[in-house]
Amino acid sequence: MESAAVHGLTFRDATDADVDTLVALIESAYRGDSSRVGWTSEADILQGQRTDPQGVLSVIKAPDSRLLTVERDGAVVACCQLEHRDTHAYFGMFAVSPALQGSGLGKVIIAEAERRVRESWGAREMHMTVISVRDDLIGWYERRGYRRTGRMTPFPYGDERFGIPQRDDLQFELLVKELA
Repeated sequence: MESAAVHGLTFRDATDADVDTLVALIESAYRGDSSRVGWTSEADILQGQRTDPQGVLSVIKAPDSRLLTVERDGAVVACCQLEHRDTHAYFGMFAVSPALQGSGLGKVIIAEAERRVRESWGAREMHMTVISVRDDLIGWYERRGYRRTGRMTPFPYGDERFGIPQRDDLQFELLVKELA
């Protein structure tokens, strides 16, 4: 049964005017004590920032990219990056307000993102990268049809734009879903 949290949603592409709101949303979902309200927190493995205004603006401005913004009752409650890459799309920068995590909102947003990349770009697959030690999050994506590939890329240690790692075994794993 669908939660009340998913009713009355509007989806739109982010604009320059959304940058500060989206940075605050993304930071609240992943970093610091506010993120612990939800279940997607990275606070125990990464400190520092998750993104910054330049990072968000670059996604909004990039060709073949959009930052899908989700509102309910006029308030931004979630976002995700969609990027067209040849025959597939890349899904990233996914954030749901910590107070709404676990309400079914994420499932609705990822399904809408998949629908949009199929219809707009003819994407046959959705790709994403997830920090490989995030077993609970990877499990959530697996229940949505994503599969682990075992293909790893290094975490950008030393680049504080991506956070300050609290452990030395971080890497990104590519997850893929066919969008038939």
